Amino acid sequence: MAKALITCDCEGSQTIDSPALAKATGLVVPAACSALCTRQIDVAAKALKAGDAILCCTQEARVFAELADELGLPPAPLLDLRDRAGWSDDPASKLPKMSALAAEALLAAPVEKSLDVASQGLCLILGQGDVAFAAAEQLKDFLGVTLLLEDAAEMPDTRDYDVITGRLRRAKGALGQFEVVIDALQQVDPTGRGPLRLSAPRDGAVSQCDLILDLRGGQPLFPAPEKREGYLRADPAHPPAVAAATLAASHMVGTFEKPLYVRTEPLLCAHSRAGQTACTNCLDLCPTGAITPDGDHVSIDPMICAGCGACSAACPSGAISYDAPPVDFTMLRVQTLARAYLEAGGTAPRLMVHDDSHGAEMIRLSARHGRGLPADVIPMALPALAAFGHAEALAALAAGFAEVSLLLGPKSDRDAIETQIALARAIAGDTRVLLIDTPDPDTMSDTLYDSAAPAPVATPVRPMGTRRQITRQAARALHPEAEVLPLPAGAPYGAVLVDREACTLCLSCVSLCPSGALGDNPDLPQLRFQEDACLQCGLCANICPEDAITLAPQLNLTGAALEQRVLHEEEPFPCVECGTLFGVKSTIDRITDKLRNHSMFADEGKLRMIQMCDDCRINAQYHATDNPLAGGERPRPRTTDDYLSKRRDH
Repeated sequence: MAKALITCDCEGSQTIDSPALAKATGLVVPAACSALCTRQIDVAAKALKAGDAILCCTQEARVFAELADELGLPPAPLLDLRDRAGWSDDPASKLPKMSALAAEALLAAPVEKSLDVASQGLCLILGQGDVAFAAAEQLKDFLGVTLLLEDAAEMPDTRDYDVITGRLRRAKGALGQFEVVIDALQQVDPTGRGPLRLSAPRDGAVSQCDLILDLRGGQPLFPAPEKREGYLRADPAHPPAVAAATLAASHMVGTFEKPLYVRTEPLLCAHSRAGQTACTNCLDLCPTGAITPDGDHVSIDPMICAGCGACSAACPSGAISYDAPPVDFTMLRVQTLARAYLEAGGTAPRLMVHDDSHGAEMIRLSARHGRGLPADVIPMALPALAAFGHAEALAALAAGFAEVSLLLGPKSDRDAIETQIALARAIAGDTRVLLIDTPDPDTMSDTLYDSAAPAPVATPVRPMGTRRQITRQAARALHPEAEVLPLPAGAPYGAVLVDREACTLCLSCVSLCPSGALGDNPDLPQLRFQEDACLQCGLCANICPEDAITLAPQLNLTGAALEQRVLHEEEPFPCVECGTLFGVKSTIDRITDKLRNHSMFADEGKLRMIQMCDDCRINAQYHATDNPLAGGERPRPRTTDDYLSKRRDH
């Protein structure tokens, strides 16, 4: 853990109260430098040698990295206090915000998981005309190039790279693992004099490559093509785009680290049971098609997953959770920011969540050229904005934030984020969770300055557990007097309503409930329900043969939600022979009445068997005169005497 905070007021352009910051954070905070990256670089060198300091400047990260390299030391962690706090037109004290940002910087980030992806540089170029030929010529010295043409008339007279003709039927995979299927494939026959000849066409040819450079224009090969690693696409009519894609392709050789963005728990998945589809939240949201059905659960192709995080926020059961960084660490960051801000004397902080590229640049531009952020707005960067769902927003409000806003970026999954915001608003209140959608830094700042946040929770809490548990605890802190909060359709919390007149207690819903929210009583005909465990996946309603089940999205904050309650029960039926309780009396009576006039049950004894338990029914059937299990008299076994009696020598 770093113990010293090396600050810089950037030639007096911001105010840093070093003694107060040291008192608030518990760290050693020397007097602020004025030019840490230039004439006071020796202070940074001394801090690097001490090995226990954070340098509060990210703008000159390259300078500090080069300094560490010269000294043969690992680079020091960096913290941006200037753009995110110091440079602001808000006259209020920046000390609470700086203290919060420093406390967050001290958290030990978990190591990200990844897998190695190897690319040998086998590149398939799709396109026609001079654009495709020029790209192939530029890449042939760096990659193993194959150019696929649809028109054989444009065949170039060269063997510097491979040229084939045909129609691309389909493609799948990602960097290092692409597989393509080509119809009417013709390859060059290099022998003979005269123009290059082509082989006979054949359909269904399968080949592999490491990357694809698509210069055709028109429809892309994959959904969300900009997120498919190894797939480079450019408009052939736009030379700068073609040049950029070609340059990027030339660097895609070697071994790369592919982050493992999500963690899965298949046993928790509520996708389907017994062939009946239930939850499809992740399938509906995944922009790249990385998630596919796999029996009762779903599977995620880590090579295709682009790490948008929408599946983690929308998963009702926790079967999919974001892991780069983990959900627990995001919750910890939120709670640390709130706690440190309040302990430093601040009141009613506001949290602004943004991505670590576009959002960070918006904050930088606003700080340098505009009003900057208000003193009570604490920015928090995430690699995937959509991973910040309703549970995270509610955890922030419960921890003491008066307001939570999400700053959309050009690559943000707007639909997924809006769904989570709508759910968070339904639970927390319409004015507590905001969406900022603007590419203008000044408009962003004005929105934050003009926003009037409500009062924060009186007694902050820091919920722990799963996302569902955190949501429930946070909602109770935000609504201490409320009992049931109505939620929009599709919410992952709610009750199951049963039409008692239609329900026959067949218990098919119990056997298929993926979360165990529905249960039975082994001793009595009962249908039980625990609301806290219900995912509102709809499987019970889909499977019910009587259409007796409907869903009621809501969040029950009372203790009753944690207990099992009886939704429907009936009188059990005693066996007419032994008295053992089995089945439901109304069901047995209904079946008896319906079969009473049937020809196969004209005999009162046959009708009586319906009213027997399994053991007694088998016993009665076995001893009946028309027992279908009974056969004729068994033949006498043949013996040696039988065989000898037929021999003529006896």
